[in-house]
Amino acid sequence: MPKLSLSFYTRRDVSLIARQLLGKHLFTNLHDDGITGGLIVETEAYAGPEDRASHAYGNRRTRRTEVMFHAGGIAYVFLCYGMHSLLNVVTHVEGVPHAVLIRAIQPTHGIAAMLKRRGRKIPAYALTAGPACLTQALGIDVRHNGIPLTGSRIWIEDRGDAVTSAHIVASPRVGVAYAGPHARRPWRFRIRDNPWTSPSA
Repeated sequence: MPKLSLSFYTRRDVSLIARQLLGKHLFTNLHDDGITGGLIVETEAYAGPEDRASHAYGNRRTRRTEVMFHAGGIAYVFLCYGMHSLLNVVTHVEGVPHAVLIRAIQPTHGIAAMLKRRGRKIPAYALTAGPACLTQALGIDVRHNGIPLTGSRIWIEDRGDAVTSAHIVASPRVGVAYAGPHARRPWRFRIRDNPWTSPSA
């Protein structure tokens, strides 16, 4: 199946990209237990430098955010609360720090490996419903920050699963109350009625 090309990621509208990532398939081949992945069912858009919820608000360029200033099509993986690695897709052109957080997937490949990584025996919804859960299941951590998404380690495919506007729920993002009015932007996108989306309100 075709991987998404760089031209998909380098477009200017991060909220549109976040919506269009729904229904695409995220895969990893990072360890010796094979390919793992699934259908992307939940995303969040972040449009730094004008977005107070973004790590790069005000063009904040630090050791952590530096990768966000690269051209779209690479992974931005950061550590949340000092313990959870979260996967973001860098978008836009070089110098503009936009990114899409991948919040949940519906697992389709390598489920046995994902269960083992998560210390679970049954593939319940909590396996990959939430940004920290899915990175653990997919074997992603901060060592994979900056990896190209067009290569053979982490990539996203279009397998023809159409997700129309009628199937998408838009709501405010999670855990960004500090961003004031920016926190109310409806930039969290989910596939309607999909049980694999994260439980956060």
